[in-house]
Amino acid sequence: MSKVLVPLADGCEELEAVTIIDLLRRAGIEVTVAGLKPGIVKASRGVQLMPDVTLDVALQSHYDMVVLPGGMPGAAHLKADARIIELLKKMAAAGQYTAAICAAPMVLAEAGILNGKQATSYPGFLDAMPSVTVSTAAVAQDGKVLTSRGPGTAMDFALTLIEVLAGSDTRQQVEAALVRG
Repeated sequence: MSKVLVPLADGCEELEAVTIIDLLRRAGIEVTVAGLKPGIVKASRGVQLMPDVTLDVALQSHYDMVVLPGGMPGAAHLKADARIIELLKKMAAAGQYTAAICAAPMVLAEAGILNGKQATSYPGFLDAMPSVTVSTAAVAQDGKVLTSRGPGTAMDFALTLIEVLAGSDTRQQVEAALVRG
């Protein structure tokens, strides 16, 4: 079973965070939700989220993928956290998956992971980065890096993560149960 870390910071986009966590768990993927600091995380629209553990505790385990929810100032808090940047660099160097949605691809860029890659984000967050080929796709995958545009693409993003980690059959089963169409 794949293991995924979803770090949460105050000001994260709750729709993205909850959608990612929920859908990955529906697929049987082990998800650890880690707060940058102890206690409840207050998301961008006031929703309170309770992480499973602190980031310091979470960093004692191995993960197959790290997924960063966006939202502001949540993504800025992730970008400013040296532990997150170091983890992303280690994951990329080890050939593991890194993923981010909305404003959070800027965190991947800060870690140097998007250099020479195609990526997407909330409009404007990657535009000033000449080393990134900016896509307008809902979800972009370039090797082991996955990015997505925003709250409206969170479900497509999470389903793509499921497909990458657990295969297309699992993605189809989860998607069918959601009754999207």
